Amino acid sequence: MCIIVYSNPIRMLNYVFKYPGFCFITLIFLACQSKTVPEENHPTPNIIFILADDLGYGDVGAYGQELIQTPNIDQLAAEGMKFTQFYSGTSVCAPSRSVLMTGLHNGHTPVRGNKQFGYRQGQLPLPDSVTTVAQYMQNAGYQTGMIGKWGLGEPGTSGDPLKQGWDYFFGYTDQVLAHNYYPEYLWRNGEKVLLSNEVHYLDSTSWHDGLGSYSIKQKEYSHDLFMEDALGYIDQNKERIFFLYLPLTIPHDNGEQVDSLRFEVPTQGMYSDKDWARKEKDYAAMITRMDQGIGQILTLLKELGLEENTLIFFTSDNGPMKNMSTTTFFNSSGPLRGAKRDLYEGGIREPFIVKWPGHIAAGSISNHLGGFWDILATMLDLAGQPAIDNTDGISIVPTLLGIDDQDKHSSLYWEFHEGKGAQAIRQGKWKAVKLNAKNDSNHPMELYDLSTDIGEKNDVAADYPEKVEELEKLMQDSRTPSSHFPLAIDDTN
Repeated sequence: MCIIVYSNPIRMLNYVFKYPGFCFITLIFLACQSKTVPEENHPTPNIIFILADDLGYGDVGAYGQELIQTPNIDQLAAEGMKFTQFYSGTSVCAPSRSVLMTGLHNGHTPVRGNKQFGYRQGQLPLPDSVTTVAQYMQNAGYQTGMIGKWGLGEPGTSGDPLKQGWDYFFGYTDQVLAHNYYPEYLWRNGEKVLLSNEVHYLDSTSWHDGLGSYSIKQKEYSHDLFMEDALGYIDQNKERIFFLYLPLTIPHDNGEQVDSLRFEVPTQGMYSDKDWARKEKDYAAMITRMDQGIGQILTLLKELGLEENTLIFFTSDNGPMKNMSTTTFFNSSGPLRGAKRDLYEGGIREPFIVKWPGHIAAGSISNHLGGFWDILATMLDLAGQPAIDNTDGISIVPTLLGIDDQDKHSSLYWEFHEGKGAQAIRQGKWKAVKLNAKNDSNHPMELYDLSTDIGEKNDVAADYPEKVEELEKLMQDSRTPSSHFPLAIDDTN
C-alpha cells in the first residue's frame, strides 16, 4: 500500500472525509509518509504570488512572444504548469484585485470598478465586512507580506493594507500614483518613505486633470525598490512559512507623461539599438527588467534552500493597454480580441503560471477554466485549511497536482463599470458579451463559440437564440446589485 504516490498529505486528509471508502488506504499512506519525509520538508509551501500590471496574454515568451525577452518567466513555465484559459477578475486594476483578494467574482466583490474619491484621495476601499486571502493566510500561520501596488484603500481607511491581513506592506496604496515610477514617496507599514526623486511642476493650473507638465530628477525607480525589498523579505522570513504578494507595476504606462515617455524605465538595455520607436523599446525593457527581477527571486530561493518548498504564481491583473502602439507592435494580446477595458478575451484572459518543484509536473499545460476568484480557495487548500462557503471560487490544487478530481465552474462572470459598462459570461465553450450595460438592459448580446473562434470574430447570437436567452438569465443571476456600481439590469430584478 505504501507505493501510492500523493504529493500533498494535507489535501489527502480532506479526501478521507470526502471519500470514506479510501480511508484505510489513505491512513496507511500517511503513516508511511510520516516515516520517510523529514519535518523540515513539511508539504505546506511558502507562496509567492507575482502580479504584473497590464501585461498581455502574448507579452511573454511562454505564450508566444518573440520580440521581448522573458527567459525567467519562460523558465517558470518550463518547470511548472502553464494555464491557457485562466482569467483575471475583470479588465481594469482595482476590481480585478478586489476579486483576487476576496474570492468573490466581479458580480459580488465589493470593489467592482476604478471608483475614485476625488483627486488623489485613493480608490473605494475594501470594507471591514470582507475577509481577504491575506487574513485567511494569517490565521493559517503564515507571515503575510505585500510589496508593490495595492489600490484598495488608503492608510486609515477600512481598506488600509494593515487592516486587511498584511503583516508587512511596502509600496503604493493609490493606484493612480502608482503609475509614476519615480514617486516622491512610498508607504511602509503606515509610514511615508520619502524618496530622493525631485518633481518640478511646470503647469500647475491643469495638474488636477492630469494634464499638467512636469519634470523629474530621477533617482529611485520604484520597481527596483520593490524587487530589492522582496529579496530582503524572503531572506528575513526564510525560517518561517510566508505568503508574499508581489503586485508589480510593470508594464503599466504613466499616462501623466508625454506620449513618447509613457513607459518609464531607467535604461532600454538590450533594446537600445533596435530599430523601434522609443515607446516600443521602453515597453520591452520594462518587461525584461521585471523578468530579471523574477530571476533574482528564483536564484535566492535556490541559495536559501527554499526552492522545493515554495510555490510561485505568475499572472497579470488585466490585458495590455487599449489603443496603444506597443500592444499592436508586440501583438500583446496574442490570438485574442481586445485589450484592457474590454471584456473580450484580450482584456481578461491572462498568462497564468504556477511552479512548485516536486509537486507540479514540469512543462505541464492545463486547459482548466479558472479565474482570480479561485485563488483564495486554492490558498486555503494549500495551507491545509477548511474550505469556506463565502466564495465564488474553487480550489485548483487537484489540477496543480495532477489529480483527476478537479471541480469545475458551471460559468465564469465579469463586469466592467467604466464608460458605458459591459458584462460577460462564459459557460463551457460559449462566451456572451453585453455592451452598454449601464444604460440599456435590453442591449443585444453577442455570442461566441470559443472552441472554434478564440479571437471572437464571429458573433453567432442570431444562430443560437435559446443559448443567448439562457446566458442572459444566467448573467442576471450572477450579480447582486451594488449602490456604488449599478447596472441597467438591476432595474429588471
